[in-house]
Amino acid sequence: MTIKNDTERAHLIEGGKRLAAILRELSAAVAPGVTSEELDDLAERLIRDGGDEPCFLGYTPDGGMRPYPASLCVSINDEVVHGIPNDAVKTLKEGDIVGLDLGLSHEGIIVDSAITVPVGKIDDVSNRLLRATEEALAAGIKAATPGNHVEDISYAIQQVIERAGFTVVKELGGHGVGEHVHEEPFVPNFGHPGRGELLEEGMVLALEPIASAGKAAVRLAPDGYTFRTKDGSRSAHFEHTILLEKTGARIITA
Repeated sequence: MTIKNDTERAHLIEGGKRLAAILRELSAAVAPGVTSEELDDLAERLIRDGGDEPCFLGYTPDGGMRPYPASLCVSINDEVVHGIPNDAVKTLKEGDIVGLDLGLSHEGIIVDSAITVPVGKIDDVSNRLLRATEEALAAGIKAATPGNHVEDISYAIQQVIERAGFTVVKELGGHGVGEHVHEEPFVPNFGHPGRGELLEEGMVLALEPIASAGKAAVRLAPDGYTFRTKDGSRSAHFEHTILLEKTGARIITA
């Protein structure tokens, strides 16, 4: 999506504020003994209470076997992204890490954001993985300025993750967002400076670094949505929707 007027901009910003507030509530609800289904139920209730729509529920991506059956993606430990919270309900345990990925539609404009949250006390490697992935998101956002290219973002993300000793999950990445859940351009989390589509003022992007503590290879589970690391290593995922303005990126879902 490219923002064309003040009304679209206002709806985008308001939607981002609402989504950020909901993710904060979800993060606070994460604790040992909480189930993935409880988190999904909370996410849907909070979205609908605000008068908005959960945009993942019922969404079928290109090549999808069926519509996604939940409002929230809950991905635990070696689950990389798109974990289904209400197919095979899972209970969080002390020491887990859990990715929470959520999107909502406000006045017809979609925003998308994700965080990875510790469940109680986690080990040092997991702590460093979360910190590096979140720092990679900040680096990608900094590189997202009009006049740069998509892979300037990709390169910035890759450098932070690899310098920290982790690996980039290359099959997955960011994307345009706004009118639809997934739009062009695809924003890989690895690349070369100066390559890819030119970034222009008004573009709306969802940047989402995804890193593994082990090898980068992933496999798709039989449910058709959940990606897991092949070697069973833990994975972290952070995401913000951003708006490209003259002076740089505005974080919509902060």
